Amino acid sequence: MPTPSVVLATAGYDHTVRFWEATRGVCYRTLQYGDSQVNKLEITPDKQYLAAAGNPHVRLFEVNTSNPQPVSSYDGHTGNVTAVGFEQHGRWMYTGSEDGTVKIWDLRAGGCQREYESRGAVTSVVLHPNGSELMSADQNGNIRVWDLTANACSCELVPEVGTAVQSLTVASDGSLVVAGNSKGTCYVWKLQPGSKTTAHFEPLHKLQAHDGYVLKCLLSPDCRLLATTSSDKTIKLWNLDEFKLERVLEGHQRWVWDCVFSVDAAYLVTASSDTTARLWDCSTGEAIRVYSGHHKAAVCCALNDSAVESAVDDVKADQDE
Repeated sequence: MPTPSVVLATAGYDHTVRFWEATRGVCYRTLQYGDSQVNKLEITPDKQYLAAAGNPHVRLFEVNTSNPQPVSSYDGHTGNVTAVGFEQHGRWMYTGSEDGTVKIWDLRAGGCQREYESRGAVTSVVLHPNGSELMSADQNGNIRVWDLTANACSCELVPEVGTAVQSLTVASDGSLVVAGNSKGTCYVWKLQPGSKTTAHFEPLHKLQAHDGYVLKCLLSPDCRLLATTSSDKTIKLWNLDEFKLERVLEGHQRWVWDCVFSVDAAYLVTASSDTTARLWDCSTGEAIRVYSGHHKAAVCCALNDSAVESAVDDVKADQDE
């Protein structure tokens, strides 16, 4: 089966994962996830696989198939898996869990390769674009940088003591990190772009983004916008030049748990407890599609609409380096 140019999936508390035709808003495939609710979704860079993180497993499904069964399962966490992602070539996967650990899994050999102890229920994990550091946040309010080369925690900070950090995002050029917390605040730090290690977080801005919880914060691929989703039912788009509010996206009826930008940052997909996902035009703030089909809260969404580089391009890139 050919790889679709756009892979869009949503999941949540009805124990299903749904694949959508992004432009038409039609669900074309539904996977049953019998074990638990699904907390997070991520699509591999080559669009071949979808990871669904539940409690306490992560299952890997094929994207371009009618096979309803997972092709592999990653078992090792002992609590809700709250974060999942892939390194840029899809060789390994990282996860974070309420069991207090961050784990790295080898997708080729299988099994957990590394484990880092956060000493708090992990809420969010992101991979720095340098490819050699993970950043995690937890319910105790800690942010930690895990140096994968040194295999140790290289940096630790607490933006607000005792206030859970719900979400972390790092700019695609490595210049900024943003953390959103349960008091509706986003902390923004400058990093040294291009550096191999993150030794210093330089405070840049403190943004009172929402009156409710910030549930997800996400920097756009072009580093121009910050999206924040909240328990106040809204999504806000902030301009990174002066951290001015650019758009409020209104339409969801309940908490908005997750969001993901299209690769060109023109569109945003969101998932909500109102059982729907929505596709928004970032320039107008209009909801141009509503994805309806889940029977309970939709709490996560994943989108990959990037142009997939061929293996030949990868080889050329390696030679150029």
